Amino acid sequence: MSDRTPPAVTPTTPIGPDVDLEAEDLRLVDGTRLTEDRAAEIVDEVRRRVGRPSLTGEAAASPRIAFRISPSVRDRAAEIAAREGKTISQLAREALEERVAAGERRA
Repeated sequence: MSDRTPPAVTPTTPIGPDVDLEAEDLRLVDGTRLTEDRAAEIVDEVRRRVGRPSLTGEAAASPRIAFRISPSVRDRAAEIAAREGKTISQLAREALEERVAAGERRA
């Protein structure tokens, strides 16, 4: 079997009609039949892989926090993050974790 590059899927890619996997004999690349159960497993696997890995190390979504800052703070944070080989998110996460830890020590 030759290596094949699957077509790119974009928001404008047309989606065909649903397939009755009980009636149709569709085969996966390895030759096994695609069943409703296997299709559900594939969907679950893909959903677990979407996005960045969880910070908990488990297959769970990490909570997100969003807040506004001034452009000058964002620019300075970007410079620091670049200098340290980090993302702004990593820098912000570390700063918040340090502040929370300091607050716990004072309590």
